Amino acid sequence: MGGLEARGIVGPFALKGVDLLLRPGEWLALLGPNGSGKTTLLRVMAGLLRPRRGEVLLGGRPLRAYGSYERGRLLAYLPQNGPYPEGLLVEEVVRLGRLPHLGLWRREGKEDEEAVDWALEVTGASAFRGRLLGTLSGGERQRVLLARALAGRPRYLLLDEPTTFLDLAHQGVVVGLLRRLAGMGLGVLSVLHDPNQAALAHRVAVLEGGRVVAEGRPEAVLQEPLLARLYGAGVRVVRLGGRPHVYLDP
Repeated sequence: MGGLEARGIVGPFALKGVDLLLRPGEWLALLGPNGSGKTTLLRVMAGLLRPRRGEVLLGGRPLRAYGSYERGRLLAYLPQNGPYPEGLLVEEVVRLGRLPHLGLWRREGKEDEEAVDWALEVTGASAFRGRLLGTLSGGERQRVLLARALAGRPRYLLLDEPTTFLDLAHQGVVVGLLRRLAGMGLGVLSVLHDPNQAALAHRVAVLEGGRVVAEGRPEAVLQEPLLARLYGAGVRVVRLGGRPHVYLDP
């Protein structure tokens, strides 16, 4: 079967037997309480951590069988935190996303220039391509980091809490961008904390205690009993515009 698939993943850390399939052209949101293994699963599916048991498959082929450059051309991973090159210009940061295509010897060419321009345009970051990364706001920086990931023209994009620390307007920009990218044919997997953002995804998977305990369309998964159990708080779920909206119920 095509796609990026975690099959029977056990370990490291919290994971206790995870099966999850990310298909091309869909946005899959991963929810779960702290410590449930969301970030670990994302890193396993990006090939950055090796499970104790189980396998990650990419296009039906074991991910471990891909070389690092080949894997880098197919998968892009955006962590929540990391050492970012504050002293580089935005355009230079985005060019780093082309490294899997350049390897050790190939010089940048027209294809690379076009990919960088496209990534800046699609993320709305073209206006500050000549600024230093360290001078940007949190929302602007997140768009630049997304552009860097997209400059490699990956088939799958894995993001760890891409809306954390952003104000409401910038959260909306990022969420809208994820839907747009999936519409372009990318498979997008994002760890989220906000179930209302997850409600905008094509599919939602819920991780609890290192296992996927629910998976499906947002309206089927985002139910009051499950959310109350996950987060230890009273919640109400109402339908607005055909989508579930989650509210705290004090």
